[in-house]
Amino acid sequence: MQNVEEKLHSGKLYLPTESDITEIQQACLEKLYDYNATRPCEAEKRKTLLKEMFAEIGENCYIEPPFHANFGGRHCHFGNDVYANFNLTLVDDTHIYVGDNTMFAPNVTVATASHPILPSLRRYQCQYNLPVKIGKNCWLGAGVIVLPGVTIGDNAVIGAGSVVTHDIPSNVVAYGTPCRVIRKIDERDEKYYYKDRPIKGNII
Repeated sequence: MQNVEEKLHSGKLYLPTESDITEIQQACLEKLYDYNATRPCEAEKRKTLLKEMFAEIGENCYIEPPFHANFGGRHCHFGNDVYANFNLTLVDDTHIYVGDNTMFAPNVTVATASHPILPSLRRYQCQYNLPVKIGKNCWLGAGVIVLPGVTIGDNAVIGAGSVVTHDIPSNVVAYGTPCRVIRKIDERDEKYYYKDRPIKGNII
């Protein structure tokens, strides 16, 4: 007989409504409620709660409430200096890995949970989960959706509104529905931060 961790993390079909799962989930969502109820001045309280909520969370991470997660971050592994703007949604029924210095714009969704196509299975709410891995120093634009099982490489930029259905390599700009690689990050990006606006003479 599978225990809760095996059900959630094996990639096999299971029933998410079973009481052994929902009891754990309920406790996680109580903590998530507390986090979203914090005041803007309660930075230390937020930091403490994130350490309690997440599987792993590095230094100097910031998640702007409201924050949404199926298990309140229980299966999320964040590196250092991760930033998330409003309405980050982590469907963390299994593991989500995020590298150092990655940024999430508003309304990003990262999903690990999925359901079978066969209607007769879906009527029982059958589910399976596949982990998501997002590398270091990535930037996911507003409204990006990352689907189960996807890996995004280091330094990748995912354009606003993209639906990431398959793996994206490191050091590229990618966008679209479905998301596809548009170009590599290259020498021009070392000179210009936006179109023809030079980096030199600005903050660096």
